[in-house]
Amino acid sequence: MAGAKDKAQKIIDDNKVVVFSKSWCPYCRASKSLLDEKKANYFLMELDEVSDGAALQDALEEITGQRSVPNIFIAQKHIGGNSELQAKKGQLDGLLQEAGAV
Repeated sequence: MAGAKDKAQKIIDDNKVVVFSKSWCPYCRASKSLLDEKKANYFLMELDEVSDGAALQDALEEITGQRSVPNIFIAQKHIGGNSELQAKKGQLDGLLQEAGAV
């Protein structure tokens, strides 16, 4: 678990915007679509397409208290999932600009 937690934390630390996702998830698609619409530069990790995806998902739960996907970070701050991202739609341009992700 420590290795997965370190890997997840490094991804969060090294990227302005991170979306931990699953390729088949409709909520993940909605989040990626919104970020694409905003022309955001984001790091995408499809947990169902990497060998350590389950361990990373466990690590994210330990880091954030959230097990579900998408699991979104902007400027190293945990935003939450799709509902939280959609709720921040009005502030998103500012958040992405502050993060240097547009």
